[in-house]
Amino acid sequence: MTEGRHTGNSSEGFSFSEKLKNTFIGKAKTIEDKGLFHKLTLVAFFAWIGLGADGISSSCYGPEEAYRNLIGHPSLAIFVALGTVFTIIIISSSYNQIVRLFPHGGGGYLVGSKLLSPTTGMISGSALIIDYVLTITLSVSSGADALFSFFPVTWLPYKLSFAVAGVCFLILLNLRGVKESVLSLTPIFIIFITTHVIAILYGIFIHASNFSVVASQTTHEINSTFSQFGFFATFFIILRAYSMGAGTYTGIEAVSNGMPILREPKVATARKTMFLMVLSLSFMVLGLMICYMLFNVQLDTHKTLNAVLFENLTAGWAPFWSRSFVFITLISEAALLLVAAQTGFIDGPRIMANMAIDHWLPKRFASLSDRLVTMNGVLLMGTGALILMIISKGSVTLLVVLYSINVFITFTISQVGMVKHWWQMRGKQVPWKRKLAINGIGLILTSFILISVIILKFEQGGWVTLLITGLVILIAINIKRHYFKTAVKLQKLRLGAFKEIEKLIGQRPCEDRNLKKIRFNKEGKTAIILVSGFGGTGLYTFLRILENFKGVYHNIVFVRVGILNSKIYRGTVELEHFKKQVKEDGDKYVTIANQFGLYGKSIWTIGTDPVNEIYRIVKRIRPRLSGAAFFGGQLVFSKAFYLSKLLHNHTIFSIQKRFFKFGIPIVIFPIKID
Repeated sequence: MTEGRHTGNSSEGFSFSEKLKNTFIGKAKTIEDKGLFHKLTLVAFFAWIGLGADGISSSCYGPEEAYRNLIGHPSLAIFVALGTVFTIIIISSSYNQIVRLFPHGGGGYLVGSKLLSPTTGMISGSALIIDYVLTITLSVSSGADALFSFFPVTWLPYKLSFAVAGVCFLILLNLRGVKESVLSLTPIFIIFITTHVIAILYGIFIHASNFSVVASQTTHEINSTFSQFGFFATFFIILRAYSMGAGTYTGIEAVSNGMPILREPKVATARKTMFLMVLSLSFMVLGLMICYMLFNVQLDTHKTLNAVLFENLTAGWAPFWSRSFVFITLISEAALLLVAAQTGFIDGPRIMANMAIDHWLPKRFASLSDRLVTMNGVLLMGTGALILMIISKGSVTLLVVLYSINVFITFTISQVGMVKHWWQMRGKQVPWKRKLAINGIGLILTSFILISVIILKFEQGGWVTLLITGLVILIAINIKRHYFKTAVKLQKLRLGAFKEIEKLIGQRPCEDRNLKKIRFNKEGKTAIILVSGFGGTGLYTFLRILENFKGVYHNIVFVRVGILNSKIYRGTVELEHFKKQVKEDGDKYVTIANQFGLYGKSIWTIGTDPVNEIYRIVKRIRPRLSGAAFFGGQLVFSKAFYLSKLLHNHTIFSIQKRFFKFGIPIVIFPIKID
């Protein structure tokens, strides 16, 4: 017999901590809601805000970093700007192809894993995790810089505290859910776009009347630079500035990583989102670089380059209007950079979840909270950003050095994978030459920027990023190796259990195995076994009950809880398939119990918290099965791995703690697999 129950994750009898959680993070979402997937996904406009904000906000520091390396040669900014826009178009075009090829999510991790090798994908994923931690830290720090550019210098000591508070606020916001965080930040995004478009167009407009003079002066300055330094030295200055502005491109990867949260049809939504992002980012970068050049903006140690530009641009306005416009614009920059940090909180945990599903990271990073977000990933990304914020003291200059290296590792791996794919598709009925050309050009540009950035930033602190990324890669390799060894041992345990079951069944008389006549034995005792799936641990627990309590139990109830993770919760089809699998697991256990002449029943449910789900089932069935005993199994390793507590859940002990609180006994069998 099988009894199914699809839970909604509702909580009963809230404790104080649960009430606090519901107040600040929100109540649990209902899994039964058939429209939930639709409600949680983003249309192109909101995806542009949630995923594109990282790219657009990079106009607050990317062009500035490039222009800083042109001080003394402002006229060369036009070449850097055009080169940057061309690179944005090429990289976005190549990612449009990735989106089509991987409609369920085609970030650097999946592209590297599927088109090159799992290890290459892991390297790409590890690089991106560190990059997204830096995205959060740099975005919030840069936002604090933009805001404090307007405030008096005496306020600067409070900037770090403000940045730390900003990261904490974003952690809380993202624990509520992706869509909630994006919707609440939409007005900020609109104000930023509006103020910056006005500023750029106004800055170009007031120079339009003497355009010929400006063009002539710029041409003269360019010729003078070429005459003074020579072609190759001038070209090197341009390339250096172009490479140092690499932070401008870091948000383009976000759309392909964020495919699971996009509204159907996902590919069409992704392409619209990418178009909006490329259009707005290209306009911002080109417009700001031209305005820097037109106004001959000079560096200020206490202000961002954009703050200096906006002050110069509004210098002829009435003081009230000038100050108000600059204040609103800088506030919108600071706020948008907070929105941009969303990319780290949206895509970082998603990459960690994908790597956890493939056993490169602890499995708990694929688990969902009752708000259906990868809570562990959000907390880890936020904690990493807080630590980095405090160590760097919120220094944008230092963070920019650490930034952008890793994203170009991923860019380059993705381009190599796509070039390999289109080369393998040659001769088939697809326009492979054009697609190969796009990814080929993308490979040349991204690999050039990667090499340049590593060389230019290595001694300045870039080695720190590479070192931390290398450590993450080593940890991932060790975790994968441990999970592989454990899987082999569990398979042996399962095969051993099957052999023992076959042996015991073979020893029973045929008449004792008439499955149709087995009914619930009201006089006999009942054993309730908590199982996580149809495998070695559940079968082992069942066999130990037969061995240690021979002839005591006549009824066996199997409680199977299917735990949702980010892979399962991608759509209604995946969810229904998972429910079917959970039900079938219970049916298999019932069949085995029947073969031993025992009455078997399966109760199953799905949810995000196994402890809560099992406790709800137990509360429901205990009145009908008074005196029933509970059993479970726990893996035991003779040689403890240094990350064992992180890699393997100890759910049974949490259940035991909850049961003891309410006076329910439970027997736990240690399952030694070494």
